[in-house]
Amino acid sequence: MSLTRERIAALPKVSLHDHLDGGLRPGTVIELADEVGWELPSRDPQALGDWFFEAASSGSLERYLETFAHTTAVMQTTEQLRRVAREYVVDLAADGVVYAETRWAPGQHLRAGLSLPDTVEAVADGLAEGMSLCRDAGTPIVVGQIVSMMRHLSPDTAIAELALRYADRGVVGVDLAGAEAGHPAGLFREAYDMIHRYGGHATVHAGEAAGVESIREAVEICGAERIGHGVRLVDDLDLSAATPRLGPLATLVRDRRIALEVCPTSNLQTGVCATLADHPIRHLVEAGLTVTVNCDNRLMSRTTQTDELCALVDTFGYGLADLRRFAVDAAEAAFAPAADREALIREVILPGYADR
Repeated sequence: MSLTRERIAALPKVSLHDHLDGGLRPGTVIELADEVGWELPSRDPQALGDWFFEAASSGSLERYLETFAHTTAVMQTTEQLRRVAREYVVDLAADGVVYAETRWAPGQHLRAGLSLPDTVEAVADGLAEGMSLCRDAGTPIVVGQIVSMMRHLSPDTAIAELALRYADRGVVGVDLAGAEAGHPAGLFREAYDMIHRYGGHATVHAGEAAGVESIREAVEICGAERIGHGVRLVDDLDLSAATPRLGPLATLVRDRRIALEVCPTSNLQTGVCATLADHPIRHLVEAGLTVTVNCDNRLMSRTTQTDELCALVDTFGYGLADLRRFAVDAAEAAFAPAADREALIREVILPGYADR
C-alpha cells in the first residue's frame, strides 16, 4: 500500500519532543490575549499563525525562542494552563498520536502569582481533561509532562524536586531548554544527579545550535537518556564511506540506545540545514542511531506529526517499515514504565503499522 497522506495520518504515532507553549491554537492565543490585554502582532487566527511561522524561520535559535513571549504571556493562570493543556491533548489525538510527552518550563508561568506546584497541578488537570475527552471520543491517548529547566537561569534543584514530587501526577522527567551558547549543561549537574538518584528520567536539549561537545556534556555529565535534537552528532560521523563510520561519542550514544529527538521542520527554521534533503537525519538513521521524529513546536513550525513524517517520506523515500521503526524506537525511549511501553508497542503500534 502506498504511503499516502491519509495512510500516514491514520498511523499511531509517538511524540517525545513537543513543547506545550509551542503548540497553542492561534485562536486560543487571541482569546486569552484579549482576556489579559496582551498585544499580539495580529488578531486574525490565520495571520497570527503565519506570523509565528515566519518569525520563527529566521535561521537563528535565539530569534526562534523570542516568539514564545506571546504564548507564555497567555499561560499565567490556572485556567489558562488547563485550557492550553486540554486542547494540546485533543489536537495530538486528532493527528493520530497515541502517546506523548509535553515539555514546558514551569518557572516561565509565575507572573500572575502561581507557585511552581500550582502550575504543574494545573497542567496535570488539563492533560487529564483532554485524555478523558479523547477516550470518550474513541481516540485514546496518554500524555505525560516533562518539566524543563532553563539554561539562562541560575542552576538549582527546584525543577528536579518538582519532577520527583509530582511523578504520581504524570510528570515523567526533566529537561534543560533554552539557548545552548554560553550556557553549558554541566552547570545543572546537581539537578540531574538528584533525578538519577531517585529513579527519575532525563533529557537535555543539545546538539541543535551547538556541536558535539554540547552533546557529550549532556550525556557524560547530565546522564541524558535522550537528546533533544542532537543532530550535530553527525559531526562525529565519517561520511566518506558507503555506511557512516561512528566516532567515539556517536558509538556511545548508539550503544547506550540514547534516543535523538529529531525535529526536522524546526531544524530548518533555526538554520541547522538549508533544505530537508540536507538534513542530518538520513545519516543518523543509516549509522544505526536511535532516531525519533518530532514536531518541537507545532505553532511556530506550523506542523504536525503527520506533516513531519510525510516530509521525510517525500524527501528520503522512507516506507512503512521506516515509519514503524521511528514509532517503535520512540515508544521504547518513552519515560513510561516498561510494562506500559511494551503494551503500547504490542497492542497499538505494531497492529497499526501492519502492511495491509
